[in-house]
Amino acid sequence: MVAAPPKAPGGGRQGILSLTIKDKSALYAAYMPFVKNGGLFIPTNKSYNLGDEVFMLLTLMEEKEKLPVAGKIVWITPKGSQGNRAAGIGVQFSEQDGGNARTKIETYLAGALKSDRQTHTM
Repeated sequence: MVAAPPKAPGGGRQGILSLTIKDKSALYAAYMPFVKNGGLFIPTNKSYNLGDEVFMLLTLMEEKEKLPVAGKIVWITPKGSQGNRAAGIGVQFSEQDGGNARTKIETYLAGALKSDRQTHTM
């Protein structure tokens, strides 16, 4: 039997991630529309495990309000990945926010979601 890694203090959460996305192309590259409830790729060198729960404070474009979003890690791009991809994590938005984060992001990206441009994940 393999022992589970020790939980971070505070119930397994590894702190609050703060993310600011100031332009549409950066938002397009980070957004993960193929994930149920939507998700975002967050560049980071910290190590996480799939399934870890995280809490994000998301600032989109020029908005003054930070959008609080709970989620869990569903994607990991390790350091030194093929294709010079940025190291980081993909966070699936929790159902708790009722689609608020996804709706806001998709409003900003209206028309761009069907693009063939490469993103951080796909």
